[in-house]
Amino acid sequence: MTVRQIEGEPATLVDVLAAAARTRPDVEAFVEPATAERPRRALTYAAWERAATGVAGLFARRGVTRGSVVGLLLPSSSDYMVCYAAAARLGAVTSGINLRLGSAEVTSILERTVPAVLVVDDGLVPAPGPVGAVVTRAEVAAAAHGPGPAGPSVLDPSDPVAVVWTSGTTGLPKGAVFDHRSLAAVAAGPDPLAEAGDRRLSPLPFAHVGSMTRVWDEAAKCITTVITPTPWRAADAVAVLTAERITVAQGVPTQWALVLAHPDLAAADLSALRIAGTGASRVPPELVAEVRRVLGVPVVVRYTSTEASLGTGTVPGDPDLAVATTVGRPVPGVSLTLVDDDGRPVGPGEVGRVRLRSAAVMRGYWGGPPTGPGAAGVVYDRAATAAVLDGSGWVTTGDYGRLDADGRLCLVGRANELYIRGGYNVYPAEVEAALGDHPGVGQVAVVGAPDPVLGEIGVAFVVPGQGEDPDPAELLAGLRERARGRLADYKAPDRVEVVDHLPLTSMMKVDKRALADRVALGTNGASTP
Repeated sequence: MTVRQIEGEPATLVDVLAAAARTRPDVEAFVEPATAERPRRALTYAAWERAATGVAGLFARRGVTRGSVVGLLLPSSSDYMVCYAAAARLGAVTSGINLRLGSAEVTSILERTVPAVLVVDDGLVPAPGPVGAVVTRAEVAAAAHGPGPAGPSVLDPSDPVAVVWTSGTTGLPKGAVFDHRSLAAVAAGPDPLAEAGDRRLSPLPFAHVGSMTRVWDEAAKCITTVITPTPWRAADAVAVLTAERITVAQGVPTQWALVLAHPDLAAADLSALRIAGTGASRVPPELVAEVRRVLGVPVVVRYTSTEASLGTGTVPGDPDLAVATTVGRPVPGVSLTLVDDDGRPVGPGEVGRVRLRSAAVMRGYWGGPPTGPGAAGVVYDRAATAAVLDGSGWVTTGDYGRLDADGRLCLVGRANELYIRGGYNVYPAEVEAALGDHPGVGQVAVVGAPDPVLGEIGVAFVVPGQGEDPDPAELLAGLRERARGRLADYKAPDRVEVVDHLPLTSMMKVDKRALADRVALGTNGASTP
């Protein structure tokens, strides 16, 4: 069946949602699959539009106006997106707050945004901070069929619509501000993971940039977002893929490995599936090949930063090795360059800081409470913004990488993860890629640790492969031999720590700061002589 997309030239996210409700009113916008605790719940585009009107009325009565902030301390849910659409209808800025952030991080966000309304999950006691009014999820549900705002809001495409917070791995979270034009730019280009009429299963929390900045694109294409049940379980993922006729499935490598190993997959009907996406950490080439073989669909990988919103990706038909070892080429509308620490472009094959430019980049970092309505009322952190976003629109990310012979980007590490061993720069991601296919390794993460002689040394945290029980000293010797066969000898790890699992950040990435803190506290594990 051919699925209609919205027509016309919408100027704001509110226009897009209204057009989607007119064009495909009965298409499900969001689905919360059934679990042992609750039945299936679905929200159509028409119902989303109606609920957003009623909740906008609730917000307006609680003091939300154009330029206000609405904070969301909610799990990924249709209620979250109803609140987002309601805030946009009033010209307000939605500040999505990941529930996995610590209380100090949440308090910092509240102090900087001073939300007119903070919406919290039922039973949740919010962290202390200045808030105009607290609204519960139950109140949101009750308002969905209530009266709307007293009158229409004056909206402009330059009005900020969302502030997306970084995960806080190097300090308190920073808020990247996006306006309606940013969201329109995200939707402007083709994306193999987003075609009209898709039913998409994604593990990303709604507070993530991958959801907050893609609402326009999804609504314009009348895509159904199926919300991954939490806590994530492989059995649930397989059941949802089948029951919801998923066309686009996404997950991090660990999740895909667990799905492939689950016995229910053999009998699952995945005939609706057309593509699979992965990312967030290194993907072993054999896992890419196995996902493609078992599911019978192409596998692609995506990369960006919170501040850039759009970045790079592979495309269907790219070799498994390219999907596993690169993050592809710039997506349509994005420019990419690699520069040294002085901002000069690096030569072919050299490592440089990744810079991205497009119409979708953030407008700046959030600086303080709004001072007035619309774009003019946003207070930006000028110094923090200038350190990342220059006057020509280039975002300097926290990542280092190099381009391969085919122009694909290979990430080698983050700026805050780089360590200097005996005067030589070492990029952990490059070492992890060299060690990841060692037979004793299921997962590996490398961090720098202080050393009185060399300044810093490399420590490899290893989750053993299934059925493996390695001796740490023997494992270290094997890892060093493998690294020296592929990389400069100074990049070989000096110590190994065998662990049951790797800690994760709120964005489901390996928490390198937690690992660095661990190595700073002790010297367990095998070391080089």
